[in-house]
Amino acid sequence: MAVIEFPQGGFRFAKGVFQYSAGVAALPGYRIERARFARVVPLAAGFARIAAYLGSIGRPLTALCACELRSPAPFDDAGFLAFNQGYAKVLGEWGLLALGNNPVARSNVCPEIDPPGEPGFYAFSYTVEDAAAAPSFVIAGSGESIEGRATYAEATVAYRDLSPAGMLAKVRHVHGIMEARMASLGFGWGDTTATQVYTVHDIHPFMADEVLRRGAGRHGATWHFCRPPVIDLEYEVDCRGVAVERVLPA
Repeated sequence: MAVIEFPQGGFRFAKGVFQYSAGVAALPGYRIERARFARVVPLAAGFARIAAYLGSIGRPLTALCACELRSPAPFDDAGFLAFNQGYAKVLGEWGLLALGNNPVARSNVCPEIDPPGEPGFYAFSYTVEDAAAAPSFVIAGSGESIEGRATYAEATVAYRDLSPAGMLAKVRHVHGIMEARMASLGFGWGDTTATQVYTVHDIHPFMADEVLRRGAGRHGATWHFCRPPVIDLEYEVDCRGVAVERVLPA
């Protein structure tokens, strides 16, 4: 997995697909911080609030390095492509696509209960200058799909298989992706400060062996009762290792 430095933002990133990078890590002299909104903020308003926040702390728009989104319901392939094109257009306007690759990591999931009325921001991460900072990183969310295939149906591991064996295959695939993405940036589960699991299915049958024994739950694992962003994806994970997190008021 190619890793590219993005000095305009103070971070490096593992190359992913056009809508997101596979993960980001702070460059020397910087640290990554995470901010969560008290309530989901609609996409356009969220971009505006993020821009204002970054300006208030003296950071450029290119310091944005990861986004956590919430959508009303899973998209079909065409709908997801259209959404991603609109989202990436703003990143381009902010100068984040200056290298020709999208450096910003992302997760985008759909709450099963009390979903937002439109896509919006749940949280975001950004870099700040810190000469003494410890390494920090954010890994993009991934469901049980294999990137680079023409459609999600042909890319999905254990497609539409919700049996115990099917779910186990999905979980193992997703956690393998997390480990590969972390390794590309020089990290592992032992460096994480948080792991987030997104599914509406019972996670307890595989929690001990596939989460805790792998090290993914060293600080616990936060279960969000959400679906991944594309129809027929059933399990998603993201993780991070950051020292500073805050909640912004509604």
